[in-house]
Amino acid sequence: MTVLLTDDQARVRTLTLNRPDALNAFDNELYAATTAAVREAAADDSVAVVVLTGAGRAFCAGTDLVEMAQLADGSLAGSGFPGLVDALVDFPKPLVCAVNGLGLGIGATILGFADLAFMSSEARLKCPFTSLGVAPEAASSLLLPLLVGRQNAAWMLLSAEWVGAEEAQRMGLVWRVCPPESLLEEALRHATLLAARPISSLVAVKRTMAEPWRAAVREARDREDAAFAELMGGPANTEALTAFLERREPDFTQLPPGW
Repeated sequence: MTVLLTDDQARVRTLTLNRPDALNAFDNELYAATTAAVREAAADDSVAVVVLTGAGRAFCAGTDLVEMAQLADGSLAGSGFPGLVDALVDFPKPLVCAVNGLGLGIGATILGFADLAFMSSEARLKCPFTSLGVAPEAASSLLLPLLVGRQNAAWMLLSAEWVGAEEAQRMGLVWRVCPPESLLEEALRHATLLAARPISSLVAVKRTMAEPWRAAVREARDREDAAFAELMGGPANTEALTAFLERREPDFTQLPPGW
């Protein structure tokens, strides 16, 4: 099965995450395919806008936790996650996200890199980091407060609770909430309007908007990576991943002091 579907229409390239049985969670194959596709779209002079969405009932369930458990050595060096984030940071053209279903982890934090985000009224988002015993990712510790304000971001990053579509729009995390049946059509309609503009102007607008935060994004990622490496494989993360594999809720009450 092709894990990433690509469709081109009217200078808009639609990328569809296509692991529906795994809720479009990123394994290394999907990370590699998506990273390559984002970089190819950046270099393709016939592409003005990229739309990212998911197949089936999920947008993206984050990093595949089975693979994550295998990488519990204190780093993400063995995963394709850093490469995808690098590609998103570098992407020079408008990125439109159409959140068709649940989004966890990178399926939520990726909205920090979206220029426009549309969300199904039935979709939900979660930043599950504290429930996994780890730290934020993808510069979300910087980008979420910029998007939604400090307290909304603090709740999302600290609580690991679900955020519904209406709340996400109220916060400013997404731009439009749509009925599920018209979500992709509405996202493509706006993407096509943008794609009719000169690509050089689109790139210039995005560059001038993003440049003031580029160094801060790098610094946020460095802080997050250090915290993630410190926590991954520790008592809290081990309990979370063990509970996931055993299909139970984690119990953090018996951890050593300070954890």
